Amino acid sequence: MTSVSTGVAGKDDKIQQKDGVNTEMSVNDRTKLQLNASIMQASLNVSIGSENEPLALLYKTAITNINEALKGQYGDDTIQNAASQDNSAEATASRIVSLSTGFFDAFKKQNPGLDDDTALTKFMDTISGGMEKGFKEARDILGGLKVLQGDIASNIDKTYALVQKGYADFVAAHSSKKDDAAAPTTPAKPADSKAA
Repeated sequence: MTSVSTGVAGKDDKIQQKDGVNTEMSVNDRTKLQLNASIMQASLNVSIGSENEPLALLYKTAITNINEALKGQYGDDTIQNAASQDNSAEATASRIVSLSTGFFDAFKKQNPGLDDDTALTKFMDTISGGMEKGFKEARDILGGLKVLQGDIASNIDKTYALVQKGYADFVAAHSSKKDDAAAPTTPAKPADSKAA
């Protein structure tokens, strides 16, 4: 059995392990241990009365183990950090544009018979179609929840316009017809962009 002696704050305490060997534990480690124990007990007390106790346990253990698996590459609390990413219209549009246009080189390799401009047109048609479908589905979901109004609707419209601008900039940068591609394009607003 492990026993922790309670000493004066700021001093190291000795822990006696099962085999009788005394080891030093820093105040920081002791505090962490006590905090973890109190969190575990509080979690247990809260979840005992919960109908979803098994799901709560599943969620907690899954998140904990995913964080542990990703810790070496991405640091502590990877899942929580990803969830707290910048979700502004600008940041969301930037992620959509950069992630989708990042496949252009692979698309060209898969379609070696197409000249660069034809490949660019077909690629943009493909990703634009996917983006349009994604925006429509998001609008449908938010409309169904009766929250597609006010700031939410205007932020979606702003994100849509920024994605369209990002796509236009990508086409201008990759088109061999620099004069045609450099002409300013006005992003079209989706037909169903009205607030619900």
